[in-house]
Amino acid sequence: MYHDKTFLDWPWFTDQHRQLAEQLESWCQQNLPVDHTDVDQACRALVAQLGQDQWLLHSAIDPHQSKNLDVRTLCLIRETLARHDSLADFAFAMQGLGTGAISLFGSQSQKQWLLQTRAGKAVAAFALTEPQSGSDVANTAMTATPYSDGYILDGEKVWISNGGIADGYCVFARTGEAPGARGLSVFFVAANSPGLEVTERIQCIAPHPLARLRFHQVRVNQNDLIGTAGSGFKIAMSVLDIFRPSVGAAALGMARRALAEAHQRVTERQLFGAPLADLQMVQGHLADMATSVDAAALLIYRAAWTKDQGASRISREAAMAKLFATETAQQVIDQALQLHGGEGVRSGTVVEGLYREIRALRIYEGASDVQKIVIAKQLLP
Repeated sequence: MYHDKTFLDWPWFTDQHRQLAEQLESWCQQNLPVDHTDVDQACRALVAQLGQDQWLLHSAIDPHQSKNLDVRTLCLIRETLARHDSLADFAFAMQGLGTGAISLFGSQSQKQWLLQTRAGKAVAAFALTEPQSGSDVANTAMTATPYSDGYILDGEKVWISNGGIADGYCVFARTGEAPGARGLSVFFVAANSPGLEVTERIQCIAPHPLARLRFHQVRVNQNDLIGTAGSGFKIAMSVLDIFRPSVGAAALGMARRALAEAHQRVTERQLFGAPLADLQMVQGHLADMATSVDAAALLIYRAAWTKDQGASRISREAAMAKLFATETAQQVIDQALQLHGGEGVRSGTVVEGLYREIRALRIYEGASDVQKIVIAKQLLP
């Protein structure tokens, strides 16, 4: 099946990145896709296997070292996994996103949790979104009220990935040091904490473990506070700076798979006595798809490289990468489905699955319209 690897020759990558991409490709061919019949069970199994085979070592920092997360590696892994199995990408990504606050700002004792998540022995989750505050993080309403030994959490979170199967959550709540964004903090909360309840398991067009959580008088200790009180918004944005390009990378992987499926379809399918690929209009579609894939890859790995070079923030680069990659991946996948004709909408085919999977990426971790706002704010005085 068609797969363009020439992007690995770009100067943004080191030989270590190229070796990792080759090894992961081999692993994916041997282990993916998995059975999605029971999504919860599949995700737990994927986390365990990704940990056992040491891929999750790249999802969070090593508590015993001072190295930063390598964003190019995160993106390469997500792109490759998503090209083979979107659920495998989900399992890897949520281990990283769910521990991102601890990787970047956690205390040494909190970072011991990473030994479990990096080994695939614990499932992590990132609890930020609320019913009235999706992309508007500053509108968080959940409260964390101080008491003698810590805080009491009250409120709801929704659309929480790994909700219901996670062993621990990084939870954002309002501690009230100042209005709006300046009054948020983040806490590590064990899934078995008294008062924490999964009130709804959310079903969507591309099944993943998703849930609504209710926090009622959930007590956490002072040492469960990640970073400092009032720094929650800064922590959230710093985590998203790193993981937004990787969302684009996952979309890129799906787009690459769609292009490969389309390539195979038009070279094998006969129409009017010749391969479908002989039609100039079909060739034009393939050219558009390939160009979109390369343009998305350039933006994604530009953002990742910039962060890996030591930039403190890459909000503009990350927003551009996520916006362009997810929007164009939707177009590439739609075109691949169109080139498949009736087979494209048959339930269970690869392109039909990609068509369902890609849609959420244009929403989570900042919807496309919000990314445009982020970019515009970087341009305007």
